[in-house]
Amino acid sequence: MNAAAPVEIDLTVPGGRLHAELSGPADGPLVLCLPGLTANLRGFDLMVPRLAAAGLRVAALDLRGRGRSDLSPPGTYGWPAHANDVLAAATALGRERFSVAGWSMGAFVALQAAALAPGRVERLVLIDACSPPSAAVLTLIRLAVDRLGAVYPSAGEYMARMRALPTIERWGDFWERYFHYELVPANGGVRARTSRDAVLEDLAYGDAHDPRDLWSALTMPVLLLRAARPLVPGGPFLVTASDVDELRRRVAGVQVVEIEANHYGIAASPAAAEAAARFLGPA
Repeated sequence: MNAAAPVEIDLTVPGGRLHAELSGPADGPLVLCLPGLTANLRGFDLMVPRLAAAGLRVAALDLRGRGRSDLSPPGTYGWPAHANDVLAAATALGRERFSVAGWSMGAFVALQAAALAPGRVERLVLIDACSPPSAAVLTLIRLAVDRLGAVYPSAGEYMARMRALPTIERWGDFWERYFHYELVPANGGVRARTSRDAVLEDLAYGDAHDPRDLWSALTMPVLLLRAARPLVPGGPFLVTASDVDELRRRVAGVQVVEIEANHYGIAASPAAAEAAARFLGPA
């Protein structure tokens, strides 16, 4: 079998069954890819092939409560819970040391994993997240949350609603796959698999915790991929220029690459995939 062919697996972690997709050579350095607040592993569909081509073993994950992973009970979410799942996933894959690429809330989970086990994380890619999001950003993020828990008459109706989101810059096959992946039949229609309650619990955790408190654990090489365009035209940035300045002051040697995309489009950016591959690829 081609070593780079994606393989879907389930991993047993503290949160239950964690769904993952493996790509790249089995003996390559391991990279775990962590989606954002309402996202799923399809969000790494463009980045993963580039990482695998660089000789990396890549595991894209659905975090607990998302995509095709298990739900856990109320009160069991938050960044530390996800980070412990991530550490257990690496162990289940037979690796003590590994790198992490986290997008949006996945970046906060990556920071938490580095804080819990700094000796295990070799390199860290933060994809357009490193600091607390502003109230204006959270208002736009809640548009993505609003799709959860609702039943839509058909997959076509659901996709039409997603296509109309103001935060999606360019609709295409990437987003078709991303949103179709999470659909399940429900009451004669369809709904997203991802749990609204899980997402709201994680959102509340983020409201009460500052990711900058975790920066002191960043002793490994760190790359920040920053979206150079606002979430919507004329709107806010998730990572501001002042956030970048503060990160550079407080984290020695951090690399920053600006990507011509917004916070959502950065996941579908070839430039972001290329920058991550250069940073994470074997020397």
